[in-house]
Amino acid sequence: MGSTFSCCGSHKEDEVVSVVTPGNSTWRMFTYKELHSATNGFSDDNKLGEGGFGSVYWGKASDGLQIAVKKLKSMTSKAEMEFAVEVEVLGRVRHKNLLGLRGYCVGTDQRLIVYDYMPNLSLLSRLHGQCAGEVQLDWRKRMKIAIGSAEGISYLHHEVTPHIIHRDIKASNVLLDSDYEPLVADFGFAKLIPEGVSHMTTRVKGTLGYLAPEYAMWGKVSDGCDVYSFGILLLELLTGRKPIEKLPGGVKRTITEWAEPLIAKERFKDLVDPRLRGSFDENQLKKAISVACLCVQSEPEKRPSMKEVVYMLKGYGSEGKALQTRMNSIKYKDELLALDQTSDDDDDGGPDESYGVFGAMESEMQDPYNRYAKGNNAKHG
Repeated sequence: MGSTFSCCGSHKEDEVVSVVTPGNSTWRMFTYKELHSATNGFSDDNKLGEGGFGSVYWGKASDGLQIAVKKLKSMTSKAEMEFAVEVEVLGRVRHKNLLGLRGYCVGTDQRLIVYDYMPNLSLLSRLHGQCAGEVQLDWRKRMKIAIGSAEGISYLHHEVTPHIIHRDIKASNVLLDSDYEPLVADFGFAKLIPEGVSHMTTRVKGTLGYLAPEYAMWGKVSDGCDVYSFGILLLELLTGRKPIEKLPGGVKRTITEWAEPLIAKERFKDLVDPRLRGSFDENQLKKAISVACLCVQSEPEKRPSMKEVVYMLKGYGSEGKALQTRMNSIKYKDELLALDQTSDDDDDGGPDESYGVFGAMESEMQDPYNRYAKGNNAKHG
């Protein structure tokens, strides 16, 4: 994991070096001076969001490309490791539904990662943030986001060597380009899995509500953890509800606890986000709910692979098969729910939970694209 990172660290801060990654994707090192200029001196007016990792800024590179710059605020060993992991993983992946690396900067006391700017921000901002009332996510867009996200995760699990487990699939880590094509982002928590290894035990990272129970409670990580997280994300897309919501009296309820009785009674229409106003494809809805049920089963070996998830969401091979209408999910322990921050008024949660590339955008929600680039219809993505 250290080869890409340590190699980059050997260059002087002001050199500009083109690098060809193993995934045959060209990116380069930026100088701090370049990024300082691109973001107007990391101005607060350019700030897209802020979290425990640091801040994300909108910028415009010297070639006119709009970029998002993630600036780490600390130089702790944990931050260094997450930076190294993200650069390593981003150097390996190349898929239309994964946010690629545009470049980065390694200085004496600076760590910055550069991505393409996504004009439609994150799925979190569109479902639950200040953008939720701006452009309605209609049914077609939601299914496009579901299938595209699944294809990106499937690529990580099945096409890359060694295989990659993301470990932090959630709405703030699904970014949306100008055409609402989803790009799965933020690989700071990713695990590279050696060939022949099916699972491992590790320290728990990620966001409660999306975490598979075997991972949240015992640290057992496998590709089934991403499948579970995707199942929760799919339910979130269909229902418009958060993974964990706070009820009157301080009681916390997961989306599976809310959905399970409705699904068991096949009251599928009652699950749909009311903002869709009844405009959805009923057959697609039933299939998507069935896929979500399969993904969030408590036993990881009973969950489908992400390749199978893509296949089912696209409607292949499902004719004549009975729909899965039992979740068989299990409840988080109360002590875990007590630690959850994501259902409170502050959507971002604690420092670890808000480590998304655009994870905190719904709290800042300035739109420099409109402020600085009116009349510029450049394509991104």
